[in-house]
Amino acid sequence: MVRDLANGDAASIVSSRADTPYESIEEIQRRSGVGRGALDRIGEADGFGSLGGNRREGLWSVKGLGTAALPLFAAADEREGKLRQEAIEPTVILAPMGEGAEVVEDYRASGLSLRAHPLAFLRDELRARKMITCAELQTVKDGRCINLAGIVLVRQKPGSAKGVMFITLEDETNVANLVVWTNVFEKHRRTVLGSSMMGVRGQVQREGEVIHVIAQRLDDLSPLLASVGNRGGCRRYLPSKSRRRGQEPDAT
Repeated sequence: MVRDLANGDAASIVSSRADTPYESIEEIQRRSGVGRGALDRIGEADGFGSLGGNRREGLWSVKGLGTAALPLFAAADEREGKLRQEAIEPTVILAPMGEGAEVVEDYRASGLSLRAHPLAFLRDELRARKMITCAELQTVKDGRCINLAGIVLVRQKPGSAKGVMFITLEDETNVANLVVWTNVFEKHRRTVLGSSMMGVRGQVQREGEVIHVIAQRLDDLSPLLASVGNRGGCRRYLPSKSRRRGQEPDAT
């Protein structure tokens, strides 16, 4: 899942680890032979947690690595059957990252986060704007008008749909499917095509278990999404029993 991490480097790290866990980032480099670029990608994705460090500590350690083991250390490693640390650096206390910043970096490095969904940090503000969650959409009666918001996952405009666009939004609870008629698309073209987070005012259309929101107005909420990196704690969404059983995708 780590962006720009070559499959070959990942395979080398796994095969070199075998049944002997790594004890440091330096050991990963010297046992697997991967370059600092690969370790940087892993560090940016906060992939060194099993070694006891956080994202910033991992990246700090990677920056201190050389390109290869020094000859004397390599010879000593081979003779004694263990790795010797080349550089002993003083302990550095790095400023901790806020939870919102951690989530933003997770998405930047791998496209997802195991911490929280970005909209969890915005929920209080979205509530103040009278916006429901995608999960709450499941209980709204047919024909009701609602407001909701989500990150844009999919935009589709099939040739057979006669100009109608279908958009899938995601928040911290579930997904919502929008139907955007041609006149609404033309009116909000820039928002439809360019926004990473979108607010929608629309009418609920239920057909059995299938729910769509017929969009009437669309708003670009990308600036609000961009503020997540400066935010602290968030409200956690507790999935229902059916979601815990895996019947629906859990965005958190």
